[in-house]
Amino acid sequence: MTTLLDVRNLSKRFVSGGGPFRPVRSMHAVNDVSFSVHKGRVVGVVGESGCGKSTLARLILRLIEPSSGDVRFEDLDLLAQAPKPMRALRARMQMVFQDPYSAIDPRYTIRDAVIEPFQVQGVRMTAKEADKKSAELLSMVGLSEHFASSYPHQLSGGQKQRVGIARALALNPALLVLDEPTASLDVSVQAQIISLLEKLRDELSLTYIFISHDLSLVKYFCDEILVMYLGRVVEALPDTEASARHPYTRTLLDSTFDADPKRRRTIEPLAGEVPSPFNLPPGCAFAARCPAATEKCRVEMPVLGSDGGHPVACHHPL
Repeated sequence: MTTLLDVRNLSKRFVSGGGPFRPVRSMHAVNDVSFSVHKGRVVGVVGESGCGKSTLARLILRLIEPSSGDVRFEDLDLLAQAPKPMRALRARMQMVFQDPYSAIDPRYTIRDAVIEPFQVQGVRMTAKEADKKSAELLSMVGLSEHFASSYPHQLSGGQKQRVGIARALALNPALLVLDEPTASLDVSVQAQIISLLEKLRDELSLTYIFISHDLSLVKYFCDEILVMYLGRVVEALPDTEASARHPYTRTLLDSTFDADPKRRRTIEPLAGEVPSPFNLPPGCAFAARCPAATEKCRVEMPVLGSDGGHPVACHHPL
């Protein structure tokens, strides 16, 4: 398989505070993350809120600058690109944001919103060409061309998200980073958006990075899964049927809701508190909540390694 995106040792450190009464504090929102995305695949990124998923998405597209690491897209070093060629490269990799209500400028008509990427890239179009292109893009995501003259406040959440997807597709990208694109939508609308994304992937040969905290949705939609905990990847599942080897992944998978009453189970909640990202323990960050933790876990950071199975960062994998 052709590697479309290769991320190596990517980290982002944020610093806050500093002053007469506040000490300087720092945290690694993303810490030494490495993975590859092959062309045509859907890679899911899951974890609790605050684990670094959205920061990782923005680092990949260089919407924020990393503290260290490497990102290669189509074998080009993104971090070495000057602003002008980087802008041109972004035509090949686009992002669909979590909140469709704030992702579109409320002063723009829907036509203007989906045509905006061409203006950013300096593509000149006549008014007639812009009308035609906006109608094509809206049709691609299942919206009538009559929506072109509407404003965002006149659309539902699902319709806004379709507009966001249409705008992301305007420049024929190879990679779409989907940052919880269904999180603010009703369940029935979520199903429609996922169905649309599946259809577009097949028709346009797209590659997705799908960020979500909904494990059941990720297991249905994705080909492989990265599990993050406090900025680090703790497990890389090669497919959705692979058995969890990290206790945290097992807990996440066990917490998913099953619609069949006969298959429902009692969920054992995790004990302990999530460590502060500003003051992580020296060993495994999950050790305080892990029933299998030993003294080694509390003093030695586990490294993501295969150890005869798929990659997991655990001293005592399942």
